[in-house]
Amino acid sequence: MNDTMLTISQDEFGGPEVLKPVTAPVPKPGLGEILIRVHAAGVNPVDTYNRETGVLVGEPPFVLGWDVSGTVEAVGAGVTLYEVGDRVFGMLPFPHGHGAYAQYVLAPTRALVPKPENLGHVQAAALPLAGLTAWQALVETARIGKDSSVLINGAAGGVGHLAVQIAKAHGAHVVAVASARNADFVRSLGADDVIDYTTTDFTQTVRDLDVVLEAVGGDYSVRALDCLKPGGILVTTMPQTLADALPEAARRGVRAAGLFVEADRIGMSALAELAATGRLVPTVDATYPLEQAGAAQTAKPGRGKTVLTVA
Repeated sequence: MNDTMLTISQDEFGGPEVLKPVTAPVPKPGLGEILIRVHAAGVNPVDTYNRETGVLVGEPPFVLGWDVSGTVEAVGAGVTLYEVGDRVFGMLPFPHGHGAYAQYVLAPTRALVPKPENLGHVQAAALPLAGLTAWQALVETARIGKDSSVLINGAAGGVGHLAVQIAKAHGAHVVAVASARNADFVRSLGADDVIDYTTTDFTQTVRDLDVVLEAVGGDYSVRALDCLKPGGILVTTMPQTLADALPEAARRGVRAAGLFVEADRIGMSALAELAATGRLVPTVDATYPLEQAGAAQTAKPGRGKTVLTVA
C-alpha cells in the first residue's frame, strides 16, 4: 500500500471546477475503524449542495462522498467483524463522515456490511445513501406492509427507483410518478401504476393512499396531502419543504415527516439481503473516473445513480 493517495478536494465553494485532485497521506485506522481501498463511490445530490454551500459539512477544505464500496485494507484495534481483503460497502456516517471521493477512506466498522457477491462494486456504491433513505422513509417511518398503498414521486431517480423495489418487497401497491420515457423502467421495477407527470398532476388524480414518498421538492409536500387518507403519512426527503405542510396535515388527520438519512448497519444489512436475493437491484445510469468528479456531479442521471470508479 502506498503512503499517499489521490483525493478529490476543494478549498472554496463553487461550481464543479472547484473540485481538484489533491495528494494526501493514507490515513491509519483507529479504534473501531477500518481502512477501505475504494473501488467505487456513489454520487448524490447532497454532494452538489455541499460543494456549493457546505450546508452540512462546514467550511472547506473537505473531501465529499458518503457512498463507498471497496476492500478492507487495514483494521484498527478492537475490530472483530472484518479482516484485510474483505469486500464491504455502506454509507459513511452522515453528514460528518464524508470522504469517499478518494482512493482510501476510513470508516467506523459498523457503518459497513459485507458486499453481496452478485453486486459489483459499482452497483454496490449506488445503493447505500439512496437505499437507506428509501428504507428509513418507507419501512421505519411509514411502516409499510402488505397491501399498503404507496405513491413515490420521482420514481425513476436515485431514491425513487430503490423505493419502488423496497415497497414491492414489502407487499405494497405502488403508484410511481415518472416521465413517459421512464414508464416501462419503473414498471420493470415492480410499479403497479405509473403516472406521467408531464401530462398528469398526481395531486389532482390520486386519493386515499396510505403513504406518499416525496423526493422531488418544490410545493409537492403541501399538494400531496390531498392524496392521503386520514391516518396516512407523507414522508419527504427534503425536510426544508415541510413547514407549510405541517399545519394542514394536522388539520386533515394525516402525518407528515421530513427525513435526513442516518448511517445504520441494520438497515444496510436489510438492503444487502434484498440485493443478494435479487429483490433490490441498483440501476447505474453513468460512471466516471474519480478524477472527473465535477462532471459526475453535473450529470443529470435519467435513471438511478451516477457512480465514480476509483483506480
